[in-house]
Parts: sequence; C-alpha cells; structure tokens
Amino acid sequence: MAKKELEAPKYHELMWPTLKAIRSLGGSATNQEILDKVIELEGYSEEIQQVPQQGDHRSQLDYRCAWARTYLKRAGVITNSGRGIWVVLDRGDTLTEEDIENLHKLVKKDVSKKKHDKKISEGLKSKEDALDETLEDEESNEWKETLLNKLQSMNPYDFEKLCQLILRESGFSKVNVTKKSGDGGIDGVGTLKINLLSFHVSFQCKRYKGSVSCGDIRNFRGAIVGRETKGLFITTGNFTAEARKEASRDGAIAIDLINGEDLCELLKKLKMGVRTELVESVTIDDAWFDS
Repeated sequence: MAKKELEAPKYHELMWPTLKAIRSLGGSATNQEILDKVIELEGYSEEIQQVPQQGDHRSQLDYRCAWARTYLKRAGVITNSGRGIWVVLDRGDTLTEEDIENLHKLVKKDVSKKKHDKKISEGLKSKEDALDETLEDEESNEWKETLLNKLQSMNPYDFEKLCQLILRESGFSKVNVTKKSGDGGIDGVGTLKINLLSFHVSFQCKRYKGSVSCGDIRNFRGAIVGRETKGLFITTGNFTAEARKEASRDGAIAIDLINGEDLCELLKKLKMGVRTELVESVTIDDAWFDS
C-alpha cells in the first residue's frame, strides 16, 4: 500500500481553531500569532507545518489558515482592522464549534450562488480557490511569488553573495561569505554597530520552498557557539513554530529570522532588483471649467 502523503487540515476544519486562537490571544492577533496559536492548540507536528502549498510561498497550513480567516470574516465573526491584524467581533465571542460549522455552510452556499454564472478560469488549482479568487487579509502577492521563484532558481553561492550585499546595504560591515557550500554551518559573518555597541553576527541562508525546522536552527546555533554573539538565518521559505521558539530560546545565543516574505519586503525597501512604480491618474475637473 502506497504511503499517504501528509496534508494539512482543510480550511473549514481550521475555522474553529482559528477563532479559538484569536480569543485566547485576547481577541486580536497578527497572522503569525494566529498560526502559531492554532499549531499550539491543535498540536500540529513540524512535518505538517512543513508541507508546502503548491504555487504559493507559504506552507499548506499557513495558506489554509488564511482561507479560514477569510470565511470567518465573511461570516461576520472576525475582521481585519489593520493590515494583518485580526479582531474578534461581538458575534464571535459566544459562538460554538457547531455554530461555526453551520456558518461555514451558509457562507459557502452564498459564495457559490454569487459565482454560479461565473466561469472558473483554468488557472485555479483547488475547490478552495474556485470559491474565492482572493484572500480577504492580503494585498496582491504576485510580485512576491515571482521574486521568490527567481531567488530559488539562483545557485547557492550567488544567493549567499546576494545575502551578503543585503546585509551591507542594511548597515553591516566586514561582511564575508565564508565558503561556497554552507549547508548545516555558517555561510557568512559580519559586524553590526548600533550606537556604541557592536555585534558580531554569523548568518546562514537557505533557498527553501518549505519550512526551516527546529533542528536546522539548533544545528546553526551549534556552529556559532563560542564564535559570534548573534546569528541570522535567512530563507526564501518559512520557519516552523518550533523553529521560531528555538531561535529565541532563553539562555541560548539569539538567532534572528528572515523568511521569504520578509526577504521580499527587504529587497523592495532597499530597491535591490525591485522597482515600485506609481501610475499617474489624470482627470478633468468639469467644475473648474464651469466656473
């Protein structure tokens, strides 16, 4: 019998855990806080967290949690008052798991009705995508997907050199790539000076499509113990909840994390290979002419 592939829970199965997570976080939370709390409450393994979502830079679990938030919003249970910040509405304070299941059916029926006469494009990859073409909590991420695909197609050494340049542009000095193959070890070192203090930093960069595990963080820390005061782990993928906890573990060398989305925003901010274009909009002021 063929081994069954790991798969994250469906988005509708994550709606109740998502609401519970936001409630337990005080009624408001960021996307990452919600995902971490859902993982904690439901006990999802690192293996589940590392399953990639086809055609998206996030993990399957992260992607489906985003759909769960979208449906909860359309049901009037939560809202995103700011970019990436979710708040439980009064209606969501007293709902039960059974209530959420019923609400999902109603919202799904309403969405299906609105799209009954709309032809589904060939590019849609799943039933989830067929019901809604955009997630409620995000701006367009097409440029990020394109950029991450380009970064992931680079050879390892060129990617390390790019990370070296990013650190230099971000204020680091004495940034050096240590070797051409840094798997499981240190890819480079640099110094960051903040006011009167200097921090010696080792960095590792991985072109991942999945999620970096807790073990990867431990191995990296083991390589820098006794050498540097801080570590920096850069990836085109993501980090599991366990990896993020390990990176900030008390009593151990702190390791800062930059995931794929952070990396895209950083390249955009530094204007490295990413241009932001403002489109001019011209309108005629009829009132001006009339007066």
